[in-house]
Amino acid sequence: MPPAHPAEFRRRAGELAREKAKPVSALAKDLGISESCLRHWVAVDAVYTGRREGLSSDEQAEQVELRRKLRVAEMENEILRRAPFFANTSRRALPWQPSRKRNSTLLP
Repeated sequence: MPPAHPAEFRRRAGELAREKAKPVSALAKDLGISESCLRHWVAVDAVYTGRREGLSSDEQAEQVELRRKLRVAEMENEILRRAPFFANTSRRALPWQPSRKRNSTLLP
């Protein structure tokens, strides 16, 4: 994988593509990058500058983190919802355990 181009290079390439002095394919060839790479840079720049709707990379990372936290909270909630089933198991027999018979002489 080639090294990443500097941010200034990407910004300037995006500006040149937006000026439309040359077709994107010719401009990309002159800059030594692929046409799809240049189109991606232009699209990302449009999102960052507000000319196009979308999420910036910071917002995307935050959204991923929040979704992960929500998934964990939902799992914890499900565990707590099932907890009463396992509470006080020492006094009653669970459905899969044989019942214990008490000695009637010990009962008052």
